[in-house]
Amino acid sequence: MRILSIQSSVSYGHVGNSAAVFPLQRMGHEVMPVYTVVFSNHTGYGQWGGPMLTGENVRDIVHGIDARGGLDDVELILSGYQGGSDIGDAILDAVSLVKTRNSQALYACDPVLGSAQSGCFVAPEVQSLIRDRVVPMADVITPNQFELGFITGTDPHTLEETLASADLVRARGPKTVLVTSVLRPDRPADTIEMLVVDGSGAWAVQTPHLPFKANGSGDVTAALFSAHLVRSGSAADALGRTAASVFELLQNTHVSGQRELQLIESQEAYVSPTPHFDVIQVR
Repeated sequence: MRILSIQSSVSYGHVGNSAAVFPLQRMGHEVMPVYTVVFSNHTGYGQWGGPMLTGENVRDIVHGIDARGGLDDVELILSGYQGGSDIGDAILDAVSLVKTRNSQALYACDPVLGSAQSGCFVAPEVQSLIRDRVVPMADVITPNQFELGFITGTDPHTLEETLASADLVRARGPKTVLVTSVLRPDRPADTIEMLVVDGSGAWAVQTPHLPFKANGSGDVTAALFSAHLVRSGSAADALGRTAASVFELLQNTHVSGQRELQLIESQEAYVSPTPHFDVIQVR
């Protein structure tokens, strides 16, 4: 599968394309990364070096790929954190161009807006861009529970509320909604869930909740799920495979005591994960 991934890049650590590209390549996919920033490290450290790219930079790269015929067989477009509206516009232009070349290509957007702990941390113009323009154009979105609520103007907590919010956003365009980090109040202690909803039903998977934050894990989750979905056509299958791989990656990182994802060390987890978690149909 050929994938166009428009995301950030860091030299130290693993977020954005620096988190998504290697697992996809390890699975055997051809990935064309287009960078939106080229930083030394993710901004959670408080200090970093390197340039932000402009929307025109992104367009120039995408058009250069197109001139080689590189967009003709793209089956999946990925995007993540969008630092400014000019980058967002360039991503939407790229999606339109890819779909002109291959109408069957899927656009998977991770609508990075914030979290329940930190609130919304992107600029107001990016908030409106994602909610009003990007989400309706996406085929697949992978929000966390907070982001799902922000996009839909709801505040989901229970399973029923989260399903209802997913239905609201699906009515606006995306066919498939993967809700990451679902923390419903009646879940068993020390567990966390992911939930996927599409036109054929809804499924949940529950894993142990590891007590640490790993920057870039959402980028890996979105990439793996979207690629599995395109390959198998089954949201439930993609959910189960993604949960197993990401849990093993996070467990390896937690055991290592390192702050950054143990992305390379966990490479077998992307093709042959050790753990298995039951995927339960909830609707």
